[in-house]
This record gives sequence, C-alpha cells and structure tokens, in this order.
Amino acid sequence: MKLSNRTEYGLRALVTLAERSGGAPMSTRQIAEIEGIPEPFLDQIMVLLRRAGIVKSVRGVNGGFLLAQSPDRVSVGEVVRVLEGSLLLIGCVDEENGDMWCERTPICHTRKVWVKLNEGITKALGSLTLAEVVETEEPTSQAQAGKGGWGGSYH
Repeated sequence: MKLSNRTEYGLRALVTLAERSGGAPMSTRQIAEIEGIPEPFLDQIMVLLRRAGIVKSVRGVNGGFLLAQSPDRVSVGEVVRVLEGSLLLIGCVDEENGDMWCERTPICHTRKVWVKLNEGITKALGSLTLAEVVETEEPTSQAQAGKGGWGGSYH
C-alpha cells in the first residue's frame, strides 16, 4: 500500500495546524511555505478536508484554516479515508463487495492474510490522533522542519 502525495501533504498540513491549535487561522500560503507543499495542490486538499469537517475556513484579511476540532479528536485514519478513499489493501477484503473483486474470495486461504493486515492498518491509523503525531514528531534537520528545500518525506 502506497499512500498518495495528497495524503502525505494533507497530514503534514494538519500537523502544522495542530501545532498551532487555538491560534490564529493559517492561510494555505503559510502552510505551503512551512511544509514545502505546492500551494495549488494544498488548496485542493484543504477543500476536501473542509468538506469532511476536519478543518474550517475563516474568511477575511486574517482568514485561513483552523482545525474544526481538537487535535486529540482527529484520527490519522479519518484523514487517510478522506484523502485516499478506501483503506483496502486488496479488493477482496471489502466485506460488502469482496466477491466482485475475485471469484476465489469464498475459498481463498490467503484472503485471511489480507484481512488481518488490513484490520491491523485500519486499527493503527484509527487509534493515532493528530495530537499524538505532534507529540512524537521529531524532524532531524532544518529542512525537515520546513525551513528549506525539503524534497523527501519523513513518516
């Protein structure tokens, strides 16, 4: 399973907002500069997060985005579902439509592996909150802290 840049950037933007929880709204430009994210792409991501109720927008000269709720109430799993869609590793683990993906679903022995793995990932992401990510995030360089030309990711 490889998560998209949309999810990586969205989570990084939310961590930036969580670090400033209770503060003034942040514009996408500010977040993009801090995190080294292309601003037009971040604009699209923030629309999805706003529609899902994860962030709220504030209009005006000093407007921008805020978390819609406390960072300890927003799970990484919720963010991933909003930005990626389904968390399914392989189609056959879909409880409602698994048979449509593979005719062997009812008799497949390896399906148990995928179901267990999918459940573990879903549980892990669902139990991790933005507050916990902020507490444990330890950038190892100035670039990773958003201070300069960051071209990779740290997860």
